[in-house]
Formats: sequence, structure tokens, C-alpha cells
Amino acid sequence: MMDGRKERELSAEMIDVGTERELSATIAQLVQRLKGSHLHSQLERRAKDCLHQPEIKLESLKEDVRHFLRVSGWEKKLHNAVYREMHVQPPLSLLPTPPEHRKEPLLYMRSAQASWERRVLKSLSSMSSELGVPLARKRPPAEQKELANKWNEMSTDEPDLSQFRPVYAPKDFLEVLIGLRNPNHDHSEQVSTRSHWGLIQLPLSVRDVVQMREMYSELGLTSGQLGIDDQANLHPDVFESQHVEVGKKVVLDQDSAAAQQYSRQGCPMGLRADLWALILNATNQAQDMMHYEQLKAGVIQHDLLVDNLIYKDVKLTASNDDYYFVFEDFLYQVLMCFSRDTAILEHFMYNSASPPKSFIQGKGQEECAVVYPPNGVIPFHGFSMYVAPLCFLYNSPSELYSVFREMYVRYFFRLHSVSSSPSGIVCLCLQFERLLQAHLPQLFYHLRQIGAQPLRIAFRWMVRAFSGYLSTDQLLLLWDRLLAYDSLEILAVLAAAVFAFRSDNLMEVTSLASAE
Repeated sequence: MMDGRKERELSAEMIDVGTERELSATIAQLVQRLKGSHLHSQLERRAKDCLHQPEIKLESLKEDVRHFLRVSGWEKKLHNAVYREMHVQPPLSLLPTPPEHRKEPLLYMRSAQASWERRVLKSLSSMSSELGVPLARKRPPAEQKELANKWNEMSTDEPDLSQFRPVYAPKDFLEVLIGLRNPNHDHSEQVSTRSHWGLIQLPLSVRDVVQMREMYSELGLTSGQLGIDDQANLHPDVFESQHVEVGKKVVLDQDSAAAQQYSRQGCPMGLRADLWALILNATNQAQDMMHYEQLKAGVIQHDLLVDNLIYKDVKLTASNDDYYFVFEDFLYQVLMCFSRDTAILEHFMYNSASPPKSFIQGKGQEECAVVYPPNGVIPFHGFSMYVAPLCFLYNSPSELYSVFREMYVRYFFRLHSVSSSPSGIVCLCLQFERLLQAHLPQLFYHLRQIGAQPLRIAFRWMVRAFSGYLSTDQLLLLWDRLLAYDSLEILAVLAAAVFAFRSDNLMEVTSLASAE
């Protein structure tokens, strides 16, 4: 009896020691990341400036400086920066972990992603060779001047893009996901036949409805939701006015964690832009504007092949959309600057993908290989729709850019890379299929029998986070929750819910075309 108690005490002590070590390692990692940042230099400067103030005493220097940083709002800015780092970067492992394992722990996923990257890069290189268009070239002075003059009117340009084609479309990427198999999994073993109904055949763990109800408890029918009036405990007008008042206080307090928690019930239209920027810790200070201007100068100086892909994509998607066609100029500006932003390369530390490399000159020599495009992201058909909804919220190009960049490195990259992340597109597809099989098995079986696999319809919705498929007001309400819960899982739930909502009609259809 005594031995058992001692064992329990010993194991509890070991857990405490392990937790302390993990916490110390995490703090050290956060300090290392923030060192050298613009915020770090600002904090140092403010701390030095405050030393000249009479209320700062030598005998209580440390406490007085901390108090000054707290009352002047700098401590809150540091909290928000730490909060951002903890959400963006993967948790630190105490065990020595190879970099590729931090990107993606499963070897077959890494292999599939690498194979897909080679295919995409080959497609881009072939296009460059066939059309005789270089991957990059410096613009002549006259062309630079012309572009600088019409920077805000790029939509008036009508370049001949007939020869250019998107490097890939979502349906091409879906075929890659359908072909994924875990080589260690015995596919012949006796499993329920239902698990073979879907297109994604992988033994990955995803949340079921019970777990999701627990995770997303604030989305329950008893809680007030902005944008939804039914079944709330309060009268809609009372709930909305109270929610707006709380929202104003959250914005005033400038706390990222509070803004994220608040947004679980939706963001009021007048506060949404401020709340999203606060959650993402996306700033629009002098250094952010300067960074944007540097990227703009890069666009003006050099012409990239991917610029044509951006033009083509905007023309094929946003320009034909009733909601977004007015933002065509903004989309060109933001996406072209994005393609030149080497700061985006940092996200490849925790992205299963790797930045593509190509030879601008000295073909075949490894030392001549450069990341192309400079941000490491090759745009695909529909990519511009990640930016389009944000144009409703931000009218400053630098602020719009800052928010989009944060949205991309936190969420959107997961929608077009092969990974086992719970928020990755593979798990979203699996979750969608399992939800539909568990709750609407007859519908799933019927659609499968007529050759209209539900995922073939829903995939394009999820890969674009429903942008272009929902009206903007509804899409922004959806993205409120995406940011609030720091997860993309909700996309799979909505996709399944759309099928549930249309289930009666879908049971009558006889082909994929009529189902769509």
C-alpha cells in the first residue's frame, strides 16, 4: 500500500519536473523569437527613455520600469506578441526532434507533399519554357515608371493572358488526397464497410459530434449568436446591443486573448476590422507601412511569371463575382506584394510544404537555385479569393496586406498542403465525410451510388474557406468563428450542414451534375 503511494508521489513529482522543464524551454524559445523583433527594440527604447523620469528610483529600478511599461500600454503589446507566437509556432518538444518532423510527423504525408511540389514546380517551369516567358526579369525604366503611375488602376490593364493557365486547380489537388495511403495500415483488415464509402482512406483521428459540441460550446443553440436570431435566451436586439458594448471595451483594452474569446459569438460589423487585427496581432504602424512600400518597389522593379498567374486568377474569379469585382486593384496590389515577401518563408518551419526552388540563371547548378517565387507560395486557381473578403474590412492597402499575411501564415496555407494537422485539408475532408456518414448514411450511400461523391462537391468550398460560395456577410460571420476558435474544423461542419440542409432535394437527384 505504502509502495503504491510512493510510486504515485514519485510519478507526480516527475510530471511536475517535466512540466517545469517544458515551460522553461517554451519561455526560452519565445524570448529567442522576440529578440531582434521591432517590438523588442521599441521596448528597449521606451525602457531607456523612462529612466530620465523623476518617479523612477534607483533602489526600485526594476519594479518602476515594469510599472511604466504596464501603464503606458507596452506590457499589453508584449502580451499580444507572445500570444501570437504561441498560436503560430508549433509547441516545443523536449525530445530532440528533426526539423522535418516538426513540419509533418508522418513520413507518407511528407513524401506525398514533396511529390506534389515537384509536380507543381514542373508545371510552372514547363509554362515558362513553352511561352518563352522568363520566371523573373528586371523591368526597363520606362515600364517601371508606367507601372508606378498606374499602381492604383492596374485593373484597366488588359494583358493577353490567353496562353497562361492556372498551375493547378482544387480538383487536381483533391486527386492527390484521394490517392493518399498509409503504408503501415492493413487495408485488408475487417473494418466497418462505412469507412470505405468515402474518398479519403486514412486512419487519422478527427473529432466526432460529441467532442465538437464540447469544443464549440459557445455555438450551442442556447447562446446568443450575432447573425442568428433564433433560440437565444435574450431578445435579439438586447443581445446585440449588449454584445456591441462589450466589444467596444475589448477593442479599447487591446488584448488579443480577450478579442479571440469575445469573437466566439460573432463580431459586430463596426468592430470586426479592429477585432480581427487584434486577434492576429496584425499592426499597421510606420514599420508595417514601410515594409509594404518596399514590397511595392520590388513589384515595380521586377516582373515575375507568377504576376501573370495572379492577373489570370483575379480575372477568372473575383472580377466575375458580384461582391468582389470592385476590389480588383486591391487584389493585384496585395497579391503581387505578397509574392515578393520573403518574411512568409518563416512559416515553412511549421508547414509540411517546402518553398520551391528554381534556376533563374546557371541552370542545374545547386548554388544558383533560388526560392521562387520569393515568398515560396505558387498561387493556384482561386487563391485570390483568400484576400477578396478582407477588402470589405480594410481600405488601407498596408493594413489589408498585414491582416491577409497573418491569416495566410496561420490558416490558409493548411488548405493547400498535404499534412496530418487537425486543421489541415486532409483532416477536414475526413471529418466532413465521417460527419455525413454518421448522421446521414442514407444520403451518403445514395450520392455514392449515383457517382456523386459528396467530397467532390464540398472540396472546393473548404479549400477556399467558402470564399465565393457564401454571401460576404455570412462568410465574415463564418471567419469570425474561424479566428475565434483558432481552427479550420468549422469548415467541415458547415460543409456537412449544407448537405443536411439540402438532404431532401439531394435524395431525389440522379447524377453529379444535378447534385451540384
